[in-house]
Amino acid sequence: MTVFLIAEVKVTDDAWIPDYAAKVHDIAAKHNGRYLSRSGNIETLEGEKTDETLIALIQFPSREDALGFANDPEYAPYGKARQEGSVSHFRLIDDSDIAGAIEYLPKPA
Repeated sequence: MTVFLIAEVKVTDDAWIPDYAAKVHDIAAKHNGRYLSRSGNIETLEGEKTDETLIALIQFPSREDALGFANDPEYAPYGKARQEGSVSHFRLIDDSDIAGAIEYLPKPA
């Protein structure tokens, strides 16, 4: 089942960004990940505005692929640098429809 890693990041020290931006997409690709967006153009349409400075959306063919990326030893130093230079949330969602009403989305397991 397709999953999406949503990374919400508030940068507090941007020293980590050049290396991260140059290398991490290749590590994600090694785990069959594909960036759908990595953007600082964040517009709040509803609810309270939050203070993230960028949001990335990465598609993986499976949860195992996403976890392989997140736990890859090659990614570890980049992840550590990001954690030290930001406040980050990584969220993983699948492509299911919890209500089961959208016919082209799978029902949750």
